Amino acid sequence: MAPEWLAAHRTDVVVADVRWYLDGRSGSDAYRAGHIPGAVWIDLDTVLADPPSAAQGRHPLPAPDRFAAGLAVAGIGDDQPVVAYDDVAGMAAGRLVWLLRALGQPAALLDGGLAAWPGPLARGAEQLPPARRTPRPWPNEALATASDTADVAGGRSGVVLDARAPERYRGEVEPIDRRAGHIPGARNAPFSANLDPATGRFRSPAELRARFEELGVGEGREVVVYCGSGVSACHNLLALAHAGFDPGAVRLYPGSWSQWSADPGREVATGDGDR
Repeated sequence: MAPEWLAAHRTDVVVADVRWYLDGRSGSDAYRAGHIPGAVWIDLDTVLADPPSAAQGRHPLPAPDRFAAGLAVAGIGDDQPVVAYDDVAGMAAGRLVWLLRALGQPAALLDGGLAAWPGPLARGAEQLPPARRTPRPWPNEALATASDTADVAGGRSGVVLDARAPERYRGEVEPIDRRAGHIPGARNAPFSANLDPATGRFRSPAELRARFEELGVGEGREVVVYCGSGVSACHNLLALAHAGFDPGAVRLYPGSWSQWSADPGREVATGDGDR
């Protein structure tokens, strides 16, 4: 969603600030220090995820009741259009957008994030009236298990994409999870490469399509996307849709590397290449 459009239609949508930082900084504090006027803050850790565990990963999908309750309190009801943003290239906000789209609700990522907002910022906290929201189950067809992911990575009918930075994919560094490396057979598709480095906005659909086709994505091929904990992978899911690929052929592995690496029975690959 273009910032210019949002500036003209801000009252027609719910604006959600989903700032969150891997280094532990407070997204709430960042929101209170300056946000798009009218925006509500959504806590990734408590609304967009269940509690972490070795068995499920650092950011398991939220239970439908948890997700519905958290959004209802924030004033986001059933079927309301939502525009979400953050200040880390859409890495966190993409999770909310993809979850809403998975449920059939209209949602978009603010292209360019907070830095692209043309108007002044508001300070403090804002609250919309509580909304009515019905818990809805996550569609199984949109999700992949660890075993599903291993099957796709090891076969020839699909591709598994790792949205993390190249150095984490290669296993050179691992700042937070149990083991370093990547799922054997996965290909590295850093979510940051979805953006034009000069503008911070999404590349054109044609550029994105060429990028993903080079990685092995194609019509009729299964695609499973993962990252560290199922958050930044959603950015790739949105980019694939923007590029025109069928969303029904693309799945998220929610447990991602945090779940895979915690399971001693799962093999780990390191270095460049897809094996």
